[in-house]
Amino acid sequence: MVSGERRHAEALREEAAAALAPRGLRLAEEKTRVVHIDEGFDFLAFTIRRMRKRGTQKQYVYTVPSRKAIQAIKDKVPAKTYRSTRHQSPEALIQSINRALAGWANYFRHGVSKAVFSKIDSHARGRIMRWLGTSTNKDAPASGCQNSGGASASPAPGRSQSTGSGSPARPSCRSPATATAAATSVDTPAGPSIQLAQRARHAESPVR
Repeated sequence: MVSGERRHAEALREEAAAALAPRGLRLAEEKTRVVHIDEGFDFLAFTIRRMRKRGTQKQYVYTVPSRKAIQAIKDKVPAKTYRSTRHQSPEALIQSINRALAGWANYFRHGVSKAVFSKIDSHARGRIMRWLGTSTNKDAPASGCQNSGGASASPAPGRSQSTGSGSPARPSCRSPATATAAATSVDTPAGPSIQLAQRARHAESPVR
């Protein structure tokens, strides 16, 4: 960063190019440009930009995950919850997603990333819930019972209802939504938000 006008930055770029030339190095034209700090620039998957702090008139230089980096991690979640992964158990799926999110969050935890972590957490949870609901509907047996709304539901394992008249016990029904909720509470001991929240605690202070 250069304190001055654009011409000062451009002059410094020429000096840097001249210093690198004897060593057989050169500046990559497509990656080298002169911008104002208020416009911001991307460096090592971070966006560095001066912005006004919310609720004040003071300005700070913030370091946040770049849009490209955010989109990259968001694309990984649909890839891991695609229809071809329905054969996995919920525990294996969530552990796989958690590993990807934990590595990403560990890299970006040094920036101002709390808001970004929250959005990615919400995105991941939504995809996981959709995956759980689809897997539950797919695995439900054709023969079951009818709930009050007319939709078929699989009987809850290990539970039955006694008629009190000696007739065969009728299995109790559980809707796919209930089964999904049960799978979430039992098979997901650590959701993706836990991984992100642990790293978001260190991501609240702006860089001055």
